[in-house]
Amino acid sequence: MTEKHYDTLVAPVITEKSTIASENNQIVFKVAKTATKPEIAEAVERLFKVKVTAVNTLVTKGKSKRFRGRPYRRSDVKKAIVTLAEGHTIDVTTGL
Repeated sequence: MTEKHYDTLVAPVITEKSTIASENNQIVFKVAKTATKPEIAEAVERLFKVKVTAVNTLVTKGKSKRFRGRPYRRSDVKKAIVTLAEGHTIDVTTGL
């Protein structure tokens, strides 16, 4: 069952904006495109042993870019902003 949880959460997002969100007990993860909010909440609770109060998701559409004159398209990315219960924390810099 835990393999499924590892497939749900792809990677933590460590940006300036996500660092500011962590002050409000929120952690940002890249997640699988097919992952639902209940699956994301269960994966975070089981892997990090914390209590999740809310999950918000968003899909960032891939941009069209150029590399050495050749066009390509970046992949779409689904992110989840996970709000933790009061008193629970996750240190994403240490890894899992």
